[in-house]
Amino acid sequence: MRSPSDHHAYPTHWEADVVLRDGGTAQIRPITTDDAQRLVSFYERVSDESKYYRFFAPYPRLSDRDVHRFTHHDYVDRVGLAATVGDEFIATVRYDRIDARGMPAAAPADEAEVAFLVQDAHQGRGVASALLEHIAAVARERGIRRFAAEVLPANTKMIKVFTDAGYTQKRSFEDGVVRLEFDLEPTDRSLAVMRGREQRAEARSVQRLLAPGSVAVIGTSRTPGGVGRTVLRNLLDGGFTGRVHAVNHAFPDDMERLEPEGVPAHRSLRAIEEPVDLAVVAVPAERVPAVVAECGDHGVQGLVVLSAGYAESGREGRDRQRDLVRQARSHGMRVIGPNAFGVINTAEGVRLNASLSPQLPNPGRLGLFTQSGAIGIALLSGLHRRGAGLASLAGIAGISTFVSAGNRADVSGNDLLQYWYDDPRTDVVLMYLESIGNPRKFTRLARRTAAVKPVVVVKGARHTGSAPTGHAVPTTRIPDATVSDLLRQAGVIRVDTVTELADAGVLLASQPLPAGPRVAILGNSESLGLITYDACLTEGLRPLPPHDLTTAAAPEDFRRALAEALTDDASDAVVVTAIPWVGDGSARALATAVREAAQTSGPGPAKPVAVVHLEIQELAEALAGTGGEPAPGTRRIPAYPAAERAVRALAEAVRYARWRQEAAEPGRVPEYDDIDEAGAAADIQVLLAPAEGASAGTGEGASGGAGEGAGGETGDGAGDRTSVGAESGVSGASGTAGAGPGDDMSPGVELSAADTQRLLARYGVSVLPALPAPDPDTAVRAAERLGFPVALKPTAPHLRHRADLGGVRLELGGEPELRRAYAELTDYLGRPEELGLVVQRMAPRGVDTVVRAAIDPAAGAVLSFGLAGAPSELLGDTAHGLVPVTGRDAAELIRSIRTAPLLFGWRGSKPVDTAALEELLLRVSRLVDDHPEMVAVDLEPVVVAQHGLSVLGASARLAPPPPRTDLGPRHMPAY
Repeated sequence: MRSPSDHHAYPTHWEADVVLRDGGTAQIRPITTDDAQRLVSFYERVSDESKYYRFFAPYPRLSDRDVHRFTHHDYVDRVGLAATVGDEFIATVRYDRIDARGMPAAAPADEAEVAFLVQDAHQGRGVASALLEHIAAVARERGIRRFAAEVLPANTKMIKVFTDAGYTQKRSFEDGVVRLEFDLEPTDRSLAVMRGREQRAEARSVQRLLAPGSVAVIGTSRTPGGVGRTVLRNLLDGGFTGRVHAVNHAFPDDMERLEPEGVPAHRSLRAIEEPVDLAVVAVPAERVPAVVAECGDHGVQGLVVLSAGYAESGREGRDRQRDLVRQARSHGMRVIGPNAFGVINTAEGVRLNASLSPQLPNPGRLGLFTQSGAIGIALLSGLHRRGAGLASLAGIAGISTFVSAGNRADVSGNDLLQYWYDDPRTDVVLMYLESIGNPRKFTRLARRTAAVKPVVVVKGARHTGSAPTGHAVPTTRIPDATVSDLLRQAGVIRVDTVTELADAGVLLASQPLPAGPRVAILGNSESLGLITYDACLTEGLRPLPPHDLTTAAAPEDFRRALAEALTDDASDAVVVTAIPWVGDGSARALATAVREAAQTSGPGPAKPVAVVHLEIQELAEALAGTGGEPAPGTRRIPAYPAAERAVRALAEAVRYARWRQEAAEPGRVPEYDDIDEAGAAADIQVLLAPAEGASAGTGEGASGGAGEGAGGETGDGAGDRTSVGAESGVSGASGTAGAGPGDDMSPGVELSAADTQRLLARYGVSVLPALPAPDPDTAVRAAERLGFPVALKPTAPHLRHRADLGGVRLELGGEPELRRAYAELTDYLGRPEELGLVVQRMAPRGVDTVVRAAIDPAAGAVLSFGLAGAPSELLGDTAHGLVPVTGRDAAELIRSIRTAPLLFGWRGSKPVDTAALEELLLRVSRLVDDHPEMVAVDLEPVVVAQHGLSVLGASARLAPPPPRTDLGPRHMPAY
């Protein structure tokens, strides 16, 4: 147990596991009074030169007073952090708050002096850079805005740590010492530096797992069979280029080699006299802790844990899984698994098959990650059957690397994205995911990777509402449709089935990206050509009329027609269709003709080619390059047994190519001169004070979030023109903790209509006022104040958005009509006090839409848009985007819903003012991005007319903002 220091309790939330530059891991944590002996031992291992750089004088040992000072902190004005591996310190950092004269001080002084010391054996691993990120975050939390450091000029490594961090800084030289001062507020450059270091470190950690120089299989049985012996056999059969060791505590004392494999046999890892880079663990779960400890002591770099009995088996297994990750990380090791299927690397210099796959796939350009062993083996088998190519020649569906992570307690899809981002052997990333532990980071990494190579994803467990039992991930309430939109915005190609994953993968790996949606179709079957034509229309492509070569077409006819289509400027891609010949015909001759035509497509950009064949398996094999070795550099062509599959893969390539083109010139978040950010911040501080007071005592890091806003009191449907606002004229927060849009139970307040309207007005969003009408006379006065014609409607929660109940009266042109409508509503729906009737001036007619923004704790702020009304809700016809949205994002949101034609003049109607609608989306996005306390905003309806728009109602909810983990220091998921 760690003891608290002098003043404040031990800040557990400062603990973090980090990946270092070389791919190893370390833990960063606050230094406590219990660390005295660790500090002394650490200091003894530091060289005299490093000690001199730290203290500017010879300092061979720490005095008792030094040890006390460096281990006793108040965690506010004096803080020390240590980086540890195992139970030993490898580096320390501390800050002391100082005043303008450089003397010890307390708040409100906002400057601190910072100093580092890194053990020589661990210098160059990026430990100091990671510590700087974490000590800076701690300092910001404690109200410190600036660091000062004094460094000897010869200490170039430490000067580089500070200058490379990306903070705004000032440098001076006085009395032989370099003084550096830098602000701690994150900048675009500091975030870019941090994320660049994160990518390189995490990629390196995966590379160590995928390219080991030696592998020990722990749990290799003495007799054939069993998981461990199977993996050992697969390693050897795959031609692993490194050294292999078999380990089993049950081996006889005199056993030196395991036969017939002929590999060294050991009773324990300690008996191996050389380094072991990767350990494959295949022992019962209860024996794994002892194995991990032995691996840590031996210096193993990573673990592939095949053993089951972890989180997938219940609460006891979840605890065992947490202990596994903590234990491995304490020794600087990363873990694939537990309950993993294994890893594969087909690189010629590695040839690693540390998996349960019976064969090493042939090399290719596909990187494959799965969270399911069953799906993994199915994908590997399916890709192999589709034509993995010759052993000497990478095939159309070959694999570069494969990871099946099981419960993915440590290494996840995010880590593989980091690795594949700049892996020269991987052109296409394929992922089967059942959970996304950090959606915000995943979309960030996927967007960056998709900018250079396709990322294709199948998401399992879409409708269960929870992650698989073995996956310890944060819960998220994001609907699956929203996840799809966010992935699409990040450039991810999301498909529905594993078959579609492989279909898209082989096309993207073997063909150039299409320049547009125009598709030429040719073949020897008119019917198959028409089926392909229809499939193109279904997928939103623009097919040209099929070119029927007739059933008498010979391979030369195919070659000539394909060459013509590839040089035709009217097409961007070609689909070749083929049925078996009635008479003699050679599938291999046809494959040769197709490849030759594709190879010599002439000037201009290359075009993708796909082949649809019916029951001509020999053709598919020949096109893929199996069954005979084509000339080097020959272009391989993907073949599909159904037109729909080929066209769907091609359509995904078209959409991805368009996204790539747009991403190359990213949109921008516009600035608006009339936005009053400071005024809104002041309003929010006042309005949120009751909620923050109610949540006091919940502990540091307490945060709130909200689902999509559901507040508001308007009816739905075209023609409804009245307010969603609650009673006007009520100032201040009107809700209680847990109330508000989304029914979120975190601390927060639902704002009154007046407060909501005032906040929106700060961002240039005006809400049409609605006045309460508790009786007929008040209703008439309100209408006279607003000006006829008006609308009368209830605001009671059970009647919101329910125009189908007849509770809305529109176009009331005078007092008699208003009194008559008032009497009808109260007679039909209930007493006035039950209805909460309001009067609102009529707005120009147009299309009713809905704009919402909400914060999901895992994904962040999400902006949503759709048309108002029950049909859109029933169809789920809503578009979503991550905040902040750019001008291009806003335009895409409006156009991506299925009912978008209603905005652009459907059936002869006048187009509405979509430019005004885009501006509204951008302003709401700015509001929630600038003020994360705005956890839910709901504008409904927004009536978009031919010129301008009217926001008829609004509701909003404030809560303490969720922590922005993507802006903080690097860290691995906590356990």
